[in-house]
Amino acid sequence: MSKRTKTAISDRDLEKMAEKVTDSPGLLPYAHQSGSAIIRPEDKGKITGRAVAAMHSQTEMQMGQLYAQMQLLADQAKAIQHRVAISERIYLADISFEPLINHTYYLYLRDDGTDFLSMVSPEEWGRKKPFVKFVAEIRLLADHTWEIIREDV
Repeated sequence: MSKRTKTAISDRDLEKMAEKVTDSPGLLPYAHQSGSAIIRPEDKGKITGRAVAAMHSQTEMQMGQLYAQMQLLADQAKAIQHRVAISERIYLADISFEPLINHTYYLYLRDDGTDFLSMVSPEEWGRKKPFVKFVAEIRLLADHTWEIIREDV
């Protein structure tokens, strides 16, 4: 028969053992059993660096989209300004008829520096042309501005 020896466990030993036991092992920052998954501390600098790089990439893409939209709006504003300038030039030109909406007309420059509007295209004039320069082929829109179909730039 073997003799059993009793070991005395002191209160201090119990406290040390209690430090190694937890009611919620899933919240420990380390593996609590020998078969647990390996938990390695993360390099917070790498994580932050990747997050910042991703944030910059995303915001640069969004800024690029905004710049493209701004460029489109700027181009549209320039086109409208050009239409207004042509419309003003047409309304200051000599017009011997009443222009009708959605009809095509032609703006010419005379040798005396004045403009005139005609229903005759540059290709339909004979040898004697009453103009020095063809300015634009235009169409009257419903808002009484003029759409430029083609222009002699």
